[in-house]
Amino acid sequence: MEKSIAFRSGQQVCPLGQGTYQMGRRRNEDLQALRRGIDLGLTLIDTAEMYGTEELVGEAVRGCRDKAFIVSKVLPGNASYEGTKRACERSLRRLGTDYIDLYLLHWIGRYPFAETVRALVELQQEGKIRQWGMSNLDVDDMERILALPHGKDCAANQVLYNLKERGIEYDLMPWSEQHKMPVMAYTPLGEGRLRSHRTLEEIARRHAATSTQVMLAWVMRKGNVIAIPKASSAAHVEENARSLDVSLTEEDLRDIDKAFPPPTRKVHLAGW
Repeated sequence: MEKSIAFRSGQQVCPLGQGTYQMGRRRNEDLQALRRGIDLGLTLIDTAEMYGTEELVGEAVRGCRDKAFIVSKVLPGNASYEGTKRACERSLRRLGTDYIDLYLLHWIGRYPFAETVRALVELQQEGKIRQWGMSNLDVDDMERILALPHGKDCAANQVLYNLKERGIEYDLMPWSEQHKMPVMAYTPLGEGRLRSHRTLEEIARRHAATSTQVMLAWVMRKGNVIAIPKASSAAHVEENARSLDVSLTEEDLRDIDKAFPPPTRKVHLAGW
């Protein structure tokens, strides 16, 4: 693996993973896409009990589970102490595996963080999950997590991040870098609506690349961000994978900042 991001545990992953939200409608094509991604080194696959894609992911990694890094999530409505444990067991069954590499709280719900984290820590001690983390939490809530017993073991935070949603750059991204905690970026392509933007097309021409590859290279530029785009075909996965070879120049980054200005003040965390 040429490019990698390290968790504080020492575990390394490719900075480009595979998302599965809203997959499963074209099962064969989706399976081919996920397996092609694994072949190309995009071994981190993101799912959640909410997505209904855990069985799909389990099928995709059958026969190569040791290569895959599976991320799944517990719904906040299930995130009581007992509920988190039961949800994890259900996810393990659907995935057809005996451990999840990274298990996240999907977003804030009614249960105290302390309950959820206690369950996550125990699941980790039992070997059912290798690492645990959060999703859709801003700086203040991440500080609350770290203040809990074993809270400093929180491995990652998954949030919405793309060219149109740059708010995390103001405070959450520097905070995460300071705590050596990777950020996982969902919807890194902005649901695909930005591909025809003139600035991105011009930068893509400079690199003999596509706008998609430029957007992904931009999301991954800092070395602390894991992008998890969804790709519903093998060809789309191959296009995404080539973004790892795109190195944006200072001129490219200036042009992007002009077209998509970075935040100058605190911005409410986008997403769920």
